[in-house]
Amino acid sequence: MKYGIIGEAAVEEETPGLEWARLGDTLLCWTEDDERWPAGLALQEPAAQAPSLYLVTQVGRLFQREHPDIPVLVDKGRYLVVGPDPEQAGAVRAHEDVCYQMRPLTAGITVFRNVTPARRTPDPAVRELVKLVDEDAYQATLRTLVGHGTRHSLNPAFRAAAEQAADLLRGLGYATSLAPITVGSGSSLNVVAERAGEGGEPRGRVLVTAHLDSINAVDGPAAAAPGADDNGSGAAGLLEIARVFSGRRTTHDLCLILFGGEEQGLFGSRQYVKALARAERDRIRAVINMDMIGTLNTPAPTVLLEGAQTSQVLIDDLATAAATYTSLAVQTSLHPFASDHVPFIDASIPAVLTIEGADRGNGNVHTANDTLAHIDFGLALEIVRMNVAATAAAAEV
Repeated sequence: MKYGIIGEAAVEEETPGLEWARLGDTLLCWTEDDERWPAGLALQEPAAQAPSLYLVTQVGRLFQREHPDIPVLVDKGRYLVVGPDPEQAGAVRAHEDVCYQMRPLTAGITVFRNVTPARRTPDPAVRELVKLVDEDAYQATLRTLVGHGTRHSLNPAFRAAAEQAADLLRGLGYATSLAPITVGSGSSLNVVAERAGEGGEPRGRVLVTAHLDSINAVDGPAAAAPGADDNGSGAAGLLEIARVFSGRRTTHDLCLILFGGEEQGLFGSRQYVKALARAERDRIRAVINMDMIGTLNTPAPTVLLEGAQTSQVLIDDLATAAATYTSLAVQTSLHPFASDHVPFIDASIPAVLTIEGADRGNGNVHTANDTLAHIDFGLALEIVRMNVAATAAAAEV
């Protein structure tokens, strides 16, 4: 198999037999028949040989740490294109799609794209809410979460963090509960906070979610797992959104959920979605999930909006919110993986992951080095502002 990398161009229409896949501003082309490779094709990188092409969606750099001999042909942080030989491909453990997945690269797909959404005239009510996002409050919340040392779902420190978050949410006026979940053979919690809207029946529901747990995948469950970015940043963002909307009237119901068991395989979100009655599923207008929003891996502050076809309208609304109320660069993807938006998407509920751009270029996650020292508060607050604006639009302030 011969492959080459060029700029974004519609060569698939011009060159029969040449396959392609887009990853942002990179177009990867390949062919099984070397004789069909066009001699005049201008490449950013020379044409080369690979036994086969696979797309890896990964957590941190775990795939590369475990498989250093597998050549990486395209590195886009969260997404890699790799070229293993058959023996190498057969040796890759799937990790049950928790830590990373490796799948044959499908021709004709856009893995993710860079977009320039249109900026709209700001809504005065939404703009006032966005202005309420407070850096000092966010920092204080994140420092408290990191101060637990670990938030491993099966560690007593997780329960302490969950109870602390529940107390904060109750103090903000939300009806809050600690919902038991199972995590493998152990048990943990989801923190669920709700507030009814003031519209007439039938009302919709808008969910803002993040996972509260952290993990040290290098040194084991008993090791330090401060989880400042993964996912203290997202959990603190949810609690800041709860503060912003405290006492604010919305037409639709607002529900905020901190999930447990995400790092072990989306246990909290899967069990939450499974327990929803059909009528409750149908009431959900949007699920906005935050997972790792605090590390700057790109030259410009960037957010990736990841969903599926059922999420396209919500992706567009979030992109518009980013353009209207923030300075964020925006990437979008319809290839959801390994965060709490996935169980909702699997149930045909519109859900979007909001995550720092090139997140898997962040090598500190899932280690004791995921500390406050690596948090870019400017990026995190911009993503929170975007989510405040999108939540306000979906809930109809």
